[in-house]
Amino acid sequence: MSGREGRSFEYTPTWVVALVCFVIVFISVVAERALHTLGMFFKRKHQEPLFEALQKLKEELMLLGFISLLLTVTQGLISSICMPRHLSEIMLPCNFPTATHARRRLLAQEAPNSGHCSQGYVPFLSLEALHQLHIFIFVLAVVYVVCCAATMVLGTIKIREWRHWERSIRNESSRRHHHRVHVPRMHLKEFMERSGNYWRKFHVVSWLVAFFKQFYGSVTKSDYTALRSGFIREHCPSNPEYDFYKYMLRTLEHDFKKIIGISWYLWLFVVIFLLINMAGWHAYFWMSFLPLGMLLIVGAKLEHIITELAKEAAAERGGDAEIGATGAVRVRPSDELFWFHSPNLVLYLLHFILFQNSFEIAFFLWLWTTYGFTSCIMEGLSFVIPRLVIGVIVQVLCSYSTLPLYALVSQMGSNFKQTVFDEYTQELIRIWAKRPSESTSTNRLTTETTNPICLTQQLMVDTTSSEIQLPCSTRYT
Repeated sequence: MSGREGRSFEYTPTWVVALVCFVIVFISVVAERALHTLGMFFKRKHQEPLFEALQKLKEELMLLGFISLLLTVTQGLISSICMPRHLSEIMLPCNFPTATHARRRLLAQEAPNSGHCSQGYVPFLSLEALHQLHIFIFVLAVVYVVCCAATMVLGTIKIREWRHWERSIRNESSRRHHHRVHVPRMHLKEFMERSGNYWRKFHVVSWLVAFFKQFYGSVTKSDYTALRSGFIREHCPSNPEYDFYKYMLRTLEHDFKKIIGISWYLWLFVVIFLLINMAGWHAYFWMSFLPLGMLLIVGAKLEHIITELAKEAAAERGGDAEIGATGAVRVRPSDELFWFHSPNLVLYLLHFILFQNSFEIAFFLWLWTTYGFTSCIMEGLSFVIPRLVIGVIVQVLCSYSTLPLYALVSQMGSNFKQTVFDEYTQELIRIWAKRPSESTSTNRLTTETTNPICLTQQLMVDTTSSEIQLPCSTRYT
């Protein structure tokens, strides 16, 4: 038994083994109870989407634990595989100064672990490299979860500033006893101004304005008021006082649980990056611009959708003169405004952007703690500082601009989402749907798309007839 390998379990003091096990178990139990307490807090606050997101997080941690176990169990098998020496000297992340120095260094590193390989062959992956890869995967998963949670919390704080807009709109509607959605003339005119002058009709100019709009006042009260009216007119014409703000928050929380996980295509991206991270390519540096570029494009697209809605509304109402006479606007939500007619595509892009930015931060932290700033993979301060600045910009811009924009504009699709019901109403409908019906006319829930509905706030349940009656034009049976 060599001094380099250390003592085996047979010759390790029992108090050392017991102490290490105690510390590991203690930390694991504390982490598990902390997650359990957080889940109970979400339950008490009736935050079902956040609770489900937490459950998704636990699943990701379980997957991470399985990956860790698999690497630990198979490390002996992997390190026992041998390959020709010349294959181990191509596609390296770092170049050695000279070929002679490279040969000496490689031989020095491989000598302790290559005894089982014949001459001219080296281990496929050393135990040290396998251990470092193990740590990197763990750091990546933890940083991604932290960044997603930080983005969601900061974005929600920003969105909650819109709460007083919703209250003022509903109070104004109640005071004036409006029986339909009403948009004040001041907000209506400001929203129409998004359609702009003659030059705004050109797509290039319109996109440029939308691009810079995301950096200042990405969502105004006029935008919120107009888009709110468009949603309610389209999906809830019989309930003008529908709480659009709460619906928007429920939808955002529901979407959040979809992006908290690390999907297979994200792991595939990690593999591709590790493959092309070769010396001289500066892949780590150029890859850092990818999330920033995608985020700016997504933000510009969301702003452009609001502009297109304003243009359509202005064209339909015939200009400011008619606005003053009618005081009404017709904002028409449509899937055609989104890329490939799919509002959900924006969510997948945000998912990838958050993961890519988290990957950049995690890779930097891993390199720093493992090799230090002197590592050749760091490529010097001239490459490190821009990457850190870009990471901070992406995190802040996504939290305070793009995420609030997504929360509002994603509701402008042709269809409403299941969160149009609050949690209590969803549970009532599930119970009702499971009840046996006495006739074929009451055994299924149908929706007529020509008469959109809003269900949440005026739902009445008749327990004697097992029917849900809705005060809207659409018939639910």
